[in-house]
Amino acid sequence: MTAGPGPGDALFDNEDMAAPAPETEAPSAGIVDVAAVDPALSDPDTVAEVVAPQREIATGEGQTLLRTDGLSVRFGGLVALDDVTFEIRRGEILGLIGPNGAGKTTCFNAITGVYKPSGGTVTFDGKPLEKTKRNEITRLGIARTFQNIRLFGEMTALENVVVGTDARHRTSVPGAIFRTARHRREERDAVERGLALLEFVGIAPRAVEKAKNLSYGDQRRLEIARALATEPKLLCLDEPAAGFNPSEKSALMDLIRKIRDDGFTVLLIEHDMRLVMGVTDRIVVLEFGRKIADDLPTAIRENPAVIAAYLGVPDDAAS
Repeated sequence: MTAGPGPGDALFDNEDMAAPAPETEAPSAGIVDVAAVDPALSDPDTVAEVVAPQREIATGEGQTLLRTDGLSVRFGGLVALDDVTFEIRRGEILGLIGPNGAGKTTCFNAITGVYKPSGGTVTFDGKPLEKTKRNEITRLGIARTFQNIRLFGEMTALENVVVGTDARHRTSVPGAIFRTARHRREERDAVERGLALLEFVGIAPRAVEKAKNLSYGDQRRLEIARALATEPKLLCLDEPAAGFNPSEKSALMDLIRKIRDDGFTVLLIEHDMRLVMGVTDRIVVLEFGRKIADDLPTAIRENPAVIAAYLGVPDDAAS
């Protein structure tokens, strides 16, 4: 007799947690032949080499890149994050999951400087971040995307990515005004790297289209490319598959793996459990602002506390 699916299977093998938004293709303003612009970008290995981070990282492969210790965030009497401790190791894809309202995005915001923690510490590449401004956190090497897409709609896809490269530029305001040799060199490098990043995420032919005219899926990829343009040591993705259909989710999984293989570390918030189970190396689970699990995907799948957090506890079990 074959056993039927258990609660863990029902939770983690679902296709979607919510109905996807319809994908619409906007009319194209023109397609760019990237190979004609820069023949080197027709070689995937060359593209990967250009995109790979050129940053010095004190943390060795597999060692702790970021650690939260007792991280707490309170809004008046509401405790959104309560004494959360976990680590992200260099070179891994870490999933941060939990039911709605569990504190996942609050944790992202505390790490990236959007919220000031009420308690605890965040240490990144050996440096404490509690007194670090948001722009300085970006320069240190943490980049993120958002649940709601935040692009410059009237700018082209390439211009959006070039904006991201400014985080690494060293030209002064007078240098930009007088167009010094350094400024011209940084401008040229930004365009070359921007094209390579667009090719890397799969939307280079749309380089000269306004961001607002891109399809929803391409806008998501553009936001990832812009975050990568800052040359982060840690890339934080906040629900990047929201509104995707199954084939788009599969392509996104391939892209996330490619990003990790190119030398980046990834922190991923995502509701789709099939995607999380298929792409992460390790998973941290939050419920009501507290960490309830931190383990490999195979162990998380069978964890009773995680299953109960998502599916609820039967009345007879709670009594």
